Amino acid sequence: MSKRALISVSDKSGILEFAKELEALDYEILSTGGTKKHLQENGVKVTSVEEVTNFPEILGGRVKTLNPMIHGGLLAKYDDPEHQAQMQEHGIEPIEIVCVNLYPFVETISKPNVEFADAIENIDIGGPTMLRSAAKNQKYVTVIVDANDYPKVLEELKANGSTTLETRRHLAAKVFRHTAAYDSYISNYLTEYLGEEFPEQLTLTYELKQPLRYGENPHQKAAFYQKRLGSDFSIAYAEQLHGKELSYNNIQDANAALQIIKEFKQPAAVAVKHMNPCGVGVGETIAQAFNEAYESDSTSIFGGIVALNREVDAETAEKLASIFLEIIIAPGFTTEAIEKLTVKKNVRLLKISFEQQKRDQFNTVSVEGGLLVQEPDRKGFEDAEITVTSERQPTEKEWEALKLGWSVVKHVKSNAIVVTDDKMTLGVGAGQMNRVGSAKIALEQAGDKAKGAALASDAFFPMPDTVEEAAKAGITAIIHPGGSKRDQDSIDVANKYGIAMVTTGVRHFKH
Repeated sequence: MSKRALISVSDKSGILEFAKELEALDYEILSTGGTKKHLQENGVKVTSVEEVTNFPEILGGRVKTLNPMIHGGLLAKYDDPEHQAQMQEHGIEPIEIVCVNLYPFVETISKPNVEFADAIENIDIGGPTMLRSAAKNQKYVTVIVDANDYPKVLEELKANGSTTLETRRHLAAKVFRHTAAYDSYISNYLTEYLGEEFPEQLTLTYELKQPLRYGENPHQKAAFYQKRLGSDFSIAYAEQLHGKELSYNNIQDANAALQIIKEFKQPAAVAVKHMNPCGVGVGETIAQAFNEAYESDSTSIFGGIVALNREVDAETAEKLASIFLEIIIAPGFTTEAIEKLTVKKNVRLLKISFEQQKRDQFNTVSVEGGLLVQEPDRKGFEDAEITVTSERQPTEKEWEALKLGWSVVKHVKSNAIVVTDDKMTLGVGAGQMNRVGSAKIALEQAGDKAKGAALASDAFFPMPDTVEEAAKAGITAIIHPGGSKRDQDSIDVANKYGIAMVTTGVRHFKH
């Protein structure tokens, strides 16, 4: 009885060499469709699946391998007398090796304006069925779904005449991960197509991008996974031009910086430490914007992550190179900028496309035993229901400061208070257990610069104490969501001190 291998692949990378090696090891190659044609044209002797099933391909190729002559050969137990008797009775021969990869469903739905019918036609049925049959029968059958595994399989076949049980089990586990991911792409595509926001079951698929040296702390193991159909405007799809490998904390901080820089259309620079902004600046040029961000907090920026929304030129690079930074993120770097920045061997330079900011539909956060899913907070100043609640209207300069503060405060851990002028952040109070505590931190950091500045709060003021603190420090404009039963108390204090107060009707809690 000859040894048999069934090969049917859409990705033909390395398959010709693999098939020729199997043929040299006296395997009969079974195949169908495009794979059969490719192998035959390149000198590999192939037995058509139709010859095995005694049944032609039908329904435009939708039914080819769904046949007992194939699946009996995949699922039979070699050491079960009853199985062997039935195999002999029906003329079914075992298939020892299965090499299959699937219709390009993900590639199809990745195309712009893909037609629904095209997506459905690229749902593979026979392929996953063969893979699952072979993987279930891993005790006897070697199943391969990844071209990277061809060399190991061949090495064991040449050395031992068969693969080891351990190898077959590893390959089978990979198959079930592969088919589970494939099904998740299909289910998620259909769920999104139908507009179902929170289905009764949620299956998310990520692919390993890189193992990490450790997690938040050296004693924690960690890895970085990415969505195959995720946003290009993300750290997961950044091009690293220079520097050592990113760490777990680097990735978290870099992502935080990227989320903040999204808020700005004018040249802007964001510096982040421990996932909170320590400096944000805007300007006529990117160099000017970085200057403002640096001056916001020239102490905390040390060892920080900086994101810029314009190409980094030589002037900006010189300023960036003058301080110690972990990561610099930008849509591009000039040749001169790269020369100046790569003098420091450890700084990571990440290039990210700002052109098409495809956004994820939902954000996820893991909790013990579960997963929280929510729509991202996409509301900005332009989405707010702006109401001036004070007697005094903000000046033009104050309006610019209020807009800047409101763009930043949504990215600061609650309770959040941000003090700004029209060009930069002056003080940031993050993550305190009460709002006045955050205000005191932000105002102390701002110091004398708080005089004539604006203050932004991520939530309303349940008591007027924060407004009192702001007034003492010289704040002249305040922006907050409003909506407290005691809003009038804060409005009265604002009017008492001549502060312009604006409400937005939008809350920006960030936990």
